[in-house]
Amino acid sequence: MCENKYLIFSGSSNARLAKNIVAHLDKTPGEAYLGTFSDGEIKFQSHENVRGADVFVVQSFTEDINFHIMESLLMADAFKRASARRITAVIPYYAYARQDRKDRPRVPISAKLIADLMETSGYTRMLTIDLHANQIQGFFDMPVDNLMALPIFISHFEKMNLQDVVVVSPDAGGVERARIFSQKLHADLAIAYKMRPEPGVAKIINIIGDVKDKNAIIVDDIVDTAGTLVKTVEVLKDKGAKRIFAVCTHGIFSGKAISNLEGSSMEKIYVSDTIPLKENKSGCEKIEVLSVSKLFANAIDSIHKETSVSKLFL
Repeated sequence: MCENKYLIFSGSSNARLAKNIVAHLDKTPGEAYLGTFSDGEIKFQSHENVRGADVFVVQSFTEDINFHIMESLLMADAFKRASARRITAVIPYYAYARQDRKDRPRVPISAKLIADLMETSGYTRMLTIDLHANQIQGFFDMPVDNLMALPIFISHFEKMNLQDVVVVSPDAGGVERARIFSQKLHADLAIAYKMRPEPGVAKIINIIGDVKDKNAIIVDDIVDTAGTLVKTVEVLKDKGAKRIFAVCTHGIFSGKAISNLEGSSMEKIYVSDTIPLKENKSGCEKIEVLSVSKLFANAIDSIHKETSVSKLFL
């Protein structure tokens, strides 16, 4: 048994983040072959002996989502069959998290299905950051560490030394996140009241709170098409906000997101590197990426050493 041995492997979805995590730990990535057969089936083989080892698999469930989920499942199965002592899924972005309940007849609870698949494949622990809904942790029968990216963003804004700041939650569901952010910055809090006449379409009704002549920071966990974000920016501007920024852990930026951002009055949106920015998106001057690689590295180190992960939270 190699109880003190731990290895970090990377899937193909976010190799840069995985490389940075490994670098913070002064390690090298686990050697493996990851590719496809000619028909598109995924092929994986570890070139490392993992018997009795503590194995971490870094994989974001992002672009070509279903492929990367399957890739992650096959990697876990390989390590399980090779007698790894523990297999931890390091998932910077957990896809299907927005489908976390049965809110309409005859729909799946996709977040639960993904949890079941991960456990069946061989994962015995999950490490992630800013799940869309905290209760998703309850879908797992294994330990889940859900980190927060807020410290990274808060540190950045503290250095900016903005005055007259108001932190804005884009909906009622994100109030707790915005509240923590506002407390750390000693700022006021506001909430955007919105309605969804249909899935994927948001209508901002009003802003609850005083934003006039203040520097607004919109705090959210996911930005997809940026439609809701841009509408919130417009209402804040109409209400007299001065400079407007946004903070978002997971920048999906699908569809018309980039054009929406570039045409808005928002000064800058800060996102983490849980989802890699493609070349056609990285040129947007309104997007700035802050890395969570050190946060994940510290969490992996704590998990392996069996020390508390809670020290990484606010």
